[in-house]
Amino acid sequence: MTSTALRTDRYELTMIDAALRAGTHDTPSVFELFARRLPDGRRYGVVAGTGRLLDAIAEFRFGPEELAWLRREHVVSPEALDWLEAYRFTGTIRGYREGELYFPGSPLLVVEAGFAEGVVLETLALSVLNYDSAVASAAARMVAAAVGRPLAEMGSRRTGEHSAVAAARAAYIAGFGASSNLEAGRRWGVPTMGTAAHAFTLLFDSEERAFEAQVASLGAGTTLLVDTYDIRRGVANAVRAAGTGLGAVRIDSGDLGVVVREVRAQLDELGATGTRITVTNDLDEHAIAALASAPVDSYGVGTSLVTGSGAPAAGMVYKLVARKDAATGWVSVGKSSEGKATVGGRKQPIRALRGGVAVAEDIHVEDPPVEALGPDAGRALHVPLVTAGTLDERWLGSAGVAAAREHHAAAIAELPADALRLSRGEPAIPTRYL
Repeated sequence: MTSTALRTDRYELTMIDAALRAGTHDTPSVFELFARRLPDGRRYGVVAGTGRLLDAIAEFRFGPEELAWLRREHVVSPEALDWLEAYRFTGTIRGYREGELYFPGSPLLVVEAGFAEGVVLETLALSVLNYDSAVASAAARMVAAAVGRPLAEMGSRRTGEHSAVAAARAAYIAGFGASSNLEAGRRWGVPTMGTAAHAFTLLFDSEERAFEAQVASLGAGTTLLVDTYDIRRGVANAVRAAGTGLGAVRIDSGDLGVVVREVRAQLDELGATGTRITVTNDLDEHAIAALASAPVDSYGVGTSLVTGSGAPAAGMVYKLVARKDAATGWVSVGKSSEGKATVGGRKQPIRALRGGVAVAEDIHVEDPPVEALGPDAGRALHVPLVTAGTLDERWLGSAGVAAAREHHAAAIAELPADALRLSRGEPAIPTRYL
């Protein structure tokens, strides 16, 4: 097991140290992870990273190496080191299902635990959910723009090696069909794809020989990259090498709107009427939408996807919203600073529906029981993630990813039709505090 305990900020531990000295470290507390607003122009967000976060919480242990480093650097007191050595999360976490949609103020994650147990998870939770949700939100827009055409994630070389796996996972949850990243396939069950790059073509003394070698290895159903030299000659060489049963050609350069039509016409003239065309070349959701009328069969997306298509972080925060007083019970707390005010109190979010279509994000403050809201009030959004320190296994591993992908498709289907527009606009549904 690789510890995740030091994937955090120093002030998480110094807060624990001070709370231990003050005797407030065990104060029952409620922390909430949410986004104050959506990235500029976005109409909804997609929750991703929940399963990864649960895995990280399970591995959040201060072992000998971590404790030795903290001691050597004089980060916290010996008393705090003893507390950290014994740390195991024993609280409760509930939240939105992975793949769910969220809006400004949506309480995506609610952590109920002693102050110290809950506060130390802040950086870990934000680092996972901010990135994964940014990628999933961008991916969902690309899926909407593709209007049913398959998309593949190809961004591993455009981000960090760990982020590459997370991005492939998030994109798959949001509707992408495959990834080029093998670790995403091994770890999370994401289908993988890929054939050859320009380097393979350049290895041979002719493009046709390179294509023949690839077909000999992968079969005529492979995808041949036809733009290393001249695209028209590349298409002709591809059909000569594989025959009219060639699976697909890939185009990674040029004015795609024009080139794709020319390639489709050439393939049909050569009798390769069933050969598909896939395009790559720095696509984002707007470029994909612009190709809607072109004879493209599938898309490969890299840089824009793994960087959130202009919003590389989802802007989520993690705040204390309630603490329990021995004399008065639960006390709502929150910031009132300008532009960063928070709504205190324990909450229960409901997706209000009318005729099966989402009309509002209703957030009931002070945690009313769902059963008291009535059968027509909508869909309860929180599910148990961790109960008394035990992780809910439904959300873990490749099975959790498959469930998240299925849930995302159902949640998207609830949105009003105009929510899928790429043009700038307000959130698709309003957030109402009740």
